[in-house]
Amino acid sequence: MMTSRLFSLPLLALAPLMLIACDDAATTDATGVASGEALPAMAAPAGTNWTETVTVTPEGGYKIGNPDAPIKLVEYASHTCSHCADFAKTGKAPLKNQYVASGNVSFEQREVFLNPFDVVIAGLTQCGVKERMQPLSDEVWQNLDSVFAGLQGNPQAVQAAAQLPLNQRFAAIAEATGLLEFFAARGLSADQARACLADSAKIEELVKTAEANNARDQIQGTPTFFINGTKVDGTTWEMVEPALKRAGAR
Repeated sequence: MMTSRLFSLPLLALAPLMLIACDDAATTDATGVASGEALPAMAAPAGTNWTETVTVTPEGGYKIGNPDAPIKLVEYASHTCSHCADFAKTGKAPLKNQYVASGNVSFEQREVFLNPFDVVIAGLTQCGVKERMQPLSDEVWQNLDSVFAGLQGNPQAVQAAAQLPLNQRFAAIAEATGLLEFFAARGLSADQARACLADSAKIEELVKTAEANNARDQIQGTPTFFINGTKVDGTTWEMVEPALKRAGAR
């Protein structure tokens, strides 16, 4: 039985939840981030590219880049967070193409669930091969306005879906909000999506893992960034990039 408090939240409370939790709370000082000289680039194995190297971590995160990179950037993010969308739009390209590609920086994305819609979207982004998780997440953030329109456009159907058994609930929410269509247009078939969302044991584990990570690392807002275990003082690419450079990334 699902015990997470997420599943007792009102499904129509999306806007208030985002205003409360998708904010600039991650502002603790980053004095622990090392200030070092530029690290030399580390070549990927022949025939590979660090930006296409994906590892699923013990914390349930999806990491791209050199698994042994000396600089480890972790982002705690919600798929319905507008600040996370801003970071995806402004920071992901230089982060991946310059820093991750060098072999010196790995980038791990971990889930934060502000509302049940986040759970559905996470279940869909993680449904296919691991290499597709971050690209699908970025597709959500790049198109967040249209995603929001779907989430808020059919409240009666969403409420009806919320009353279904767990193994039917999340697929019904995805269908009512247009998420099945959205992901189908990006290569995840509706049948595959329904099968993933029907796996209530996997969804439950996803939620429990996220809540354990959030509690351990005291996540109070999204996005929240860590470099080598130290929280970054800021939530934008303009703040994250200098912290990476202080750690030796170039």
